Amino acid sequence: MANKRDLKKDINYVLGDIIEAVYVWELTNATKPTKESEAIIDDAIATFDELITRVNNRNVEDNKAHFKAINNDLETKGKALIERINKL
Repeated sequence: MANKRDLKKDINYVLGDIIEAVYVWELTNATKPTKESEAIIDDAIATFDELITRVNNRNVEDNKAHFKAINNDLETKGKALIERINKL
């Protein structure tokens, strides 16, 4: 990982793309949003808030390990949200 700014951009792009994928699914498959699709969007927003808060935390001892853990959580949670989109 290069720096904090790049990690924030990655978080924004990944979760933004997930939300966009839900909106595309809603436009192509349903006349109005479903509870499941709205829950995915809400979870993506909550994940974004959580990860950005963790990135901005300045009280960490090992920045490299801290940011690597955040990146791993982003990957794990992103994959879980994508699997939920695929099940819609």
